Amino acid sequence: MNFFSPDILRFSFNALQANKVRTFLTALGLVIGNASVILVVTISMTSRDYILEQIRGLGSNVIFAYYQVGNRSGGSVVDADYVKIADVEAMRQGLGNRIIAATGIMSSGDRIMIQGKEQDISIIGSDEYYSAVRNLVLLSGRFMSADDVAMRRRVACLTQRLANRMYGGQQASLGQIIKLHGLQFTVIGTFKEKTESYGLSEIMTETILTPITVLRYFSPEERIDPMYVQVRDPDDVESAMAQVKQILESRHRPGAKYYVDSLKAILDAAKQISMILTMVLVMVSAIALIISGIGIMNIMLVTVTERTKEIGLRMALGAPRKAVLFQFLAEAVIISVAGGFIGILFGVGIPWVAALVSGIDIPISGLSVAIAFGVSLLVGVVFGLLPASRAAQLNPTEAIRYE
Repeated sequence: MNFFSPDILRFSFNALQANKVRTFLTALGLVIGNASVILVVTISMTSRDYILEQIRGLGSNVIFAYYQVGNRSGGSVVDADYVKIADVEAMRQGLGNRIIAATGIMSSGDRIMIQGKEQDISIIGSDEYYSAVRNLVLLSGRFMSADDVAMRRRVACLTQRLANRMYGGQQASLGQIIKLHGLQFTVIGTFKEKTESYGLSEIMTETILTPITVLRYFSPEERIDPMYVQVRDPDDVESAMAQVKQILESRHRPGAKYYVDSLKAILDAAKQISMILTMVLVMVSAIALIISGIGIMNIMLVTVTERTKEIGLRMALGAPRKAVLFQFLAEAVIISVAGGFIGILFGVGIPWVAALVSGIDIPISGLSVAIAFGVSLLVGVVFGLLPASRAAQLNPTEAIRYE
């Protein structure tokens, strides 16, 4: 006699079919619990991938640096403390093949006419590397070239929103003349951030990008803030950060402090938070499975009580205690596995349908499906063992006389 014998399985199925509503309600907890486990893991993975992709879009391998503070005891801050265009070139020379590019920006502002009203706008001066380092998306026209920067051409690129407001569209803005600081600039392109920073970076919703060699003449001081260094290997970011700081401090007076950082720390923190959040949510779902297991145990105990006379009769006719044990254990396992399987179908089906409707790639963890099924089987065995043991330990004579 074994657990998977046809007779035991047939008796178990017949007993469960005799109480279909009770069986369904008992399995419902496993359906909800398993679906919850898979959905929680799926939502967590989708959210994690989205957040990490957004951070990577801003540049997880990009180092940014700027002048932080001078040595107050050594006197007031001087213009020479600021990061300069020559410092950007020094980074290119000093870091060599370790980096993809180094660039920097100078910021300014002006008032221009937009839809009949004079408004403040942000102006950024940079070079031909800026668009690639900052992951800008070209919407129309072109970005600045090395010749534009070297020849100090008065060209400009507009953000998507500014182009729409001023000229009604991306293509319509190309070739338009815009006056900045009293000089005429030709619009050569429009762009947007690949990952929206919502004004938390130097790029606002209404920003104009021009060659840094031109904007320099409108600024009272040469101040790169910030400087960006795009590292070739993301694993080399920490080491490159130390060298960036060392190069900056070696090129400026003692006591001048420079802030050097990257988004790698934020990326690592986001991964850790996502992992902790996933674990917490899975634990909450696991509690639902445990509660479902307790429900199975309670129902099976009630079933044993209701079927006491039947159990006594079977034993009196020669059924071994092990057969009774396996039958009731099989009923508990069938309920839990069937509920778990249906829950898995819901847990996989809902994200699949959502992915078809939204067109968004929603990853489904095969490991979460395997764990959910394994837990269902384990719940059936663990919580079905007590009722099955109680049934197997009944005294046949007393069981037959039970009312």
